[in-house]
Amino acid sequence: MPIRSMTMEAGADSAADSATPGPVLGHGPLDEDQAGHLAGTFKALGDPVRLRLISMIASAAGGEICVCDLSAAFPLTGPTISHHLRILREAGLVDCARRGTWVYYRPVPAALTRLAAVLDARHAAIP
Repeated sequence: MPIRSMTMEAGADSAADSATPGPVLGHGPLDEDQAGHLAGTFKALGDPVRLRLISMIASAAGGEICVCDLSAAFPLTGPTISHHLRILREAGLVDCARRGTWVYYRPVPAALTRLAAVLDARHAAIP
C-alpha cells in the first residue's frame, strides 16, 4: 500500500504552527478545548511504535528520513507503518514530502516544542 504525501500547503493554518504559545500545566487548569487538543496529541505518542518513529524522525541526520529506512527498523508490514505515520501526521507532529517512489518524513519542531513546554516543570507553581 503506497503512502500518500500529505504536506501542508504554504500559508495553511495549523494548530501546530500557531505562533501563540501553548498551555503550560503549572500556569493553571486547562480548559476543555486545550485538554482535548493535548490529549489527542499525547495519544498519538502513546504507542511504542509511534514513539520510536517520532524519535527516529526527530533525530534523523539532515532533518528528514525516508519511509524505507523507518520501515526497515520494525518487524511490521508497510501498511502498519503507514498507519502509525498517518497518526503522527494527523496529530501535527510530523510532515512529509513525496519524492519519486519514496516519502520523506520530518518533524514539526513547533509542535514538539509546544508539547515539551506543556510538561516543563520549571513553569509549574511551587507550593
